Amino acid sequence: MSELDNRISLPAAKRRVSGTSARRTASLRVQRMRENMLAYGFLAPSLLLFAVFLFYPMFKSVYLSLHSTDPTGQIAAYVGLDNFKAVFQSGLFMQGMKVTLLFVLFTVPTGMLAALILAALTHNRFKGMRVFQFVFSLPVVLSVGSSAVIWKFLFHPTLGMLNYLLGKVGIDPIPWLTSPDWALISISIMTIWMNLGFNYIILSSGLAGIPDEIYESAKIDGAGPVLTFHKISMPLLSPTLFFVTVVSIIGAFQSFGQINILTRGGPMDSTNVFVYSIYQEAFVNFRFGTGSAQALILFVVIMLLTLIQFKWVERKVHYQ
Repeated sequence: MSELDNRISLPAAKRRVSGTSARRTASLRVQRMRENMLAYGFLAPSLLLFAVFLFYPMFKSVYLSLHSTDPTGQIAAYVGLDNFKAVFQSGLFMQGMKVTLLFVLFTVPTGMLAALILAALTHNRFKGMRVFQFVFSLPVVLSVGSSAVIWKFLFHPTLGMLNYLLGKVGIDPIPWLTSPDWALISISIMTIWMNLGFNYIILSSGLAGIPDEIYESAKIDGAGPVLTFHKISMPLLSPTLFFVTVVSIIGAFQSFGQINILTRGGPMDSTNVFVYSIYQEAFVNFRFGTGSAQALILFVVIMLLTLIQFKWVERKVHYQ
């Protein structure tokens, strides 16, 4: 082709390339729009549920916390931050938070340690180990109400199995749910058992995810079971432990069902955790404004604790 032909055909080729590029750009834009519409279509049910059951109650709580209400829940007057001042000045915050922190301290470390020991013991593939795995996972299928009723019979002062067994070894009966010194401990024991199934399943899955080749290499190098667990299992299990820690602390702060069934916050407010105090303030005393203020305070406390864990505790986590 001569130079003259090239000069004549070049503009036409440019127009064809430009037209093809424009059509491709338009096609990509349409495809991206369809993908976005499809993604929002899949997200729509979740967004609707979040809007109805999460965002609306949250905004409603903020609204109620700034108002006083009558016993029917209707708005009586705008009071600003007076509900928050009343919570702090009445001692509800300090009393509820003190009991809640004790409850978290009793349940979270003990529950995680028990689940970790059981997961480590059943990690080996011995014959019949599936039976133990099934038994240790069983509490996860029971509801809070069913578990609380079972333990209410176990804690019974005269007919309960626990005091019967203590009597067999010569120990006096313990007033599990009627003594201020024992009530919170009793509920903590029941909560540890109730959460054991979930913690055990998660930690067992974490241990099962560690490659066998690492254990075999450590065994060849002469490492014993304790050193292997400390130097290999624990670092590789740290992401799972961090997840269980965060979930367990949040769950302990939100515990309500077992306390409502077993002690109703008593005796002498020894089990009156912050969530049960919110329930009493809003649905027993019908002070929805103060109850909403307490709920928002609890939300801030849990959020700060979670942020602290992600800020400092996560630094100890070993990600592969």
